[in-house]
Amino acid sequence: MMNTLLAFYHQLLARYGPQGWWPLLSHPGASSTPNSIRGIYHPGHYDLPSTREQRFEICIGAILTQNTAWRSVEKALINLLQIKALHPEGLDALNETQLKEAIRPSGYFNQKAIKIRSFTAFFLALEERTPSREELLALWGIGPETADSMLLYAFKVPTFVVDAYTRRVLSSTGWISGTESYDSIKNLFEKQLPHDLALFQEYHALFVEHAKQECTSHDRR
Repeated sequence: MMNTLLAFYHQLLARYGPQGWWPLLSHPGASSTPNSIRGIYHPGHYDLPSTREQRFEICIGAILTQNTAWRSVEKALINLLQIKALHPEGLDALNETQLKEAIRPSGYFNQKAIKIRSFTAFFLALEERTPSREELLALWGIGPETADSMLLYAFKVPTFVVDAYTRRVLSSTGWISGTESYDSIKNLFEKQLPHDLALFQEYHALFVEHAKQECTSHDRR
């Protein structure tokens, strides 16, 4: 199975190339997609995020993208950037009306405002420490996909992210039935593949791109 998973990864990488996830407003970027407002993807730059503010931006984006198209999330992030609240201290200083209005484009803004408040307080208390998965999952509104996205892309922890696109591709190949739990799919990859940051980041992003191209006409990012 390890050879199969690695072979499929290399097939996807050869077809689509490096994806440059997670998108960052604060990075000039080298590529964009039709659903991106700005060129904020950074293929080949696995050193990012390079600042505390960029880590925070990725984490907030991971919360905002729950049940929402990335283009809408990007609008919300731009709103936060324009009011100087795309860093933890600035966001923490916003009142509820300001926060909800800024993130309104991402949908579910009342619940997401609560999640963001909770996470911001947690982030401020971290003091540059990398959180554990268990700590993130203990926060209200942070599920496995969001927690793993934060760890993989913001804190550079090699952990595999499973999303709807991953399931769709794996179901189409016959590798899963579609009823497996999140953790069972995650463990399948983590047990069979080298724990390499770039590989895990690219594999997740490549699953999304492949699903968009081959498995669905609907696009969250």
